[in-house]
Amino acid sequence: MTLAIVLAADPAASRLTERLAAQWRRAGADDVLIAADLTELADLVADATGPVLVSGADLVAHTAVLRHLATSPVGPTVALVLTDPPAPGQAGVREERGQVVEVGAADASGVFGGAMRVGAADLPALADAARRAAGAVPDAPPSDLAGPAAPGAGGGRPLGAVDRLVAGLAARGTLIFAHRVRLLVAHRVGDEAQREAAEAAVATVDEDRAELKLSVKERDDFFTTFFVSTWSPYVTKAAARIGIGPTGVTMVSVAFAVAAAVLFGTGGRPALVAGAVLLYLGFVLDCVDGQLARYTRHFSAWGGWLDTMADRFKEYVVYAGLGFGATHAGFRYGWALALAAMTLQTVRHMTDTWYGALHDEAARRPKVVTADAGGIGGKLNAASTRVQADTGSVSYWLKRTVVFPIGERWALIAIAAALFGPLVALVAVLVWGTLAFAYTGGLRTLRARWMRVPVLTTVDAGLHRDDGLLARTLQSMRRPLPVALVAVLGAAALLGWALWAVHGGRDVPGWGVVLALVLLAGAASRAPHGGSLDWLVPAALRAAEYLFAIAVGVAGRAPAWLIFGYVLVLTLHHYDLTARLEKRQSAPPLHAATLGWLGRSVLLAAAATTGTVSFALATMTAYLFVVFVASVVLAWVVLPARARGGVRSPG
Repeated sequence: MTLAIVLAADPAASRLTERLAAQWRRAGADDVLIAADLTELADLVADATGPVLVSGADLVAHTAVLRHLATSPVGPTVALVLTDPPAPGQAGVREERGQVVEVGAADASGVFGGAMRVGAADLPALADAARRAAGAVPDAPPSDLAGPAAPGAGGGRPLGAVDRLVAGLAARGTLIFAHRVRLLVAHRVGDEAQREAAEAAVATVDEDRAELKLSVKERDDFFTTFFVSTWSPYVTKAAARIGIGPTGVTMVSVAFAVAAAVLFGTGGRPALVAGAVLLYLGFVLDCVDGQLARYTRHFSAWGGWLDTMADRFKEYVVYAGLGFGATHAGFRYGWALALAAMTLQTVRHMTDTWYGALHDEAARRPKVVTADAGGIGGKLNAASTRVQADTGSVSYWLKRTVVFPIGERWALIAIAAALFGPLVALVAVLVWGTLAFAYTGGLRTLRARWMRVPVLTTVDAGLHRDDGLLARTLQSMRRPLPVALVAVLGAAALLGWALWAVHGGRDVPGWGVVLALVLLAGAASRAPHGGSLDWLVPAALRAAEYLFAIAVGVAGRAPAWLIFGYVLVLTLHHYDLTARLEKRQSAPPLHAATLGWLGRSVLLAAAATTGTVSFALATMTAYLFVVFVASVVLAWVVLPARARGGVRSPG
């Protein structure tokens, strides 16, 4: 149940209060109450069991603005941020990477819009902030009370009630995300003239047309912006009219990608061209599912998880089709190129996820970030900020394109496959992907050393390293990154050795497998991951495990498609962990049953020494896939139903 509270201490604001109450109901609030002061608001919050929507009575906005705030998927607690200059009593805010990092900032980037959504977990902090801001707590520090103005308050006057509330919430360390208003209208008004002007501005905007435009991401990549988003909103509108949901669009997109993969594997110019067209249309639908979710405001944790998993599955199935097609055309190492492309892209994504987490953490620690502004990391950070702010410039589009995002990858695959065939498409993906990885990895390493933010100390490192019971029982080492990199080098060396030996008809000595296993085992599990570059550890472990598995498969002369299938199942498992990290969710229900990276590697090493590699790969692929599917069913069907009382517990 979602409760909306309008804070209206001024009886003269009754018209705006009634209007806001009606708008909150249309925006999805189950109940709307009016609070005369912060003390009453605190009492109402104390009784709430779900998210609470709070606004002052001075806000004039489209109902869509309130609906977007109420349904925002970025986080549980979100504040409306406007570009208007702060008026007397209003709090300026500074935001970075979509987070409100300071309220009452001297260098404010916006002004608090007088409305916010507070997640259920943050309600105790909201109630406490309200009581302290109202002066109901005797030992409240002066900054929490009604009298003094915050540094960023408009006109240097004391903050208004709702502004003191958000300032108090931020002062308690609550993670608050920023919701900006685009295309629609929202203003805080102080008198009748301002109210009339704001209402006139609201009336001049077609709300539905603006919402359709807002369904497209504000900043996207070059190919998506100019070759997809120019017409995909029409598909979005049509899907909404006929009642297809985002999940349905996602499934159609998966079907298109699978069909494209089959055509790429079939070979022949007509099939390759048809596959390229289907791949493009599948990517359009991949954009449409997100646009449809934003347009209809149908967000869910399941939808976000499914979108992440479907994107990777589609891409890697296409790699499989290209690998099969290249092999079918006579190239011996088609599957090897497909494996390399999948491994490279997965490791890249892991570094993207962890660097993003690092940057988000750094944004909440501004003093650390600005400590060495004159260093190379600081200069790179400043240059990147300037380029990102110069939207539409050549440098802006070059920066967004060189990193090889998904739109550019799918466009390159489609064009290369249609014109030149599967082999050229795979080689092109590998070359551009490697260059992009080197470029982003180098710059991010320099910036991460400058930021000095130990991101892995704020999350469950063991979970996202994918440590199992065996890894957790090993002796802890103090420096996890060096030994993880040694594990990567060891696994890569073993793979090179296996390829050389198999090509020459030689056997790979068993002690080589054991050596690589020992190197893998050296990656510390229980050590603190507080180094400035320890965000690289999870990606390094993914690379080490995948290379090790491929090396064992090559040494055991397992079919290339079987090795690809095993690594594909591993990527699904690891993307499940990644999606949960991004959505701040707990571990999958059956995570322990996946054995961890070291447990799986031990089983493969045992198979290598006994000559049963193909059997082990087939068995483990089937086992891990069954565990993955069962975990998905438990996480998204059984456990939520039990929580709602829809399924009885066994026994």
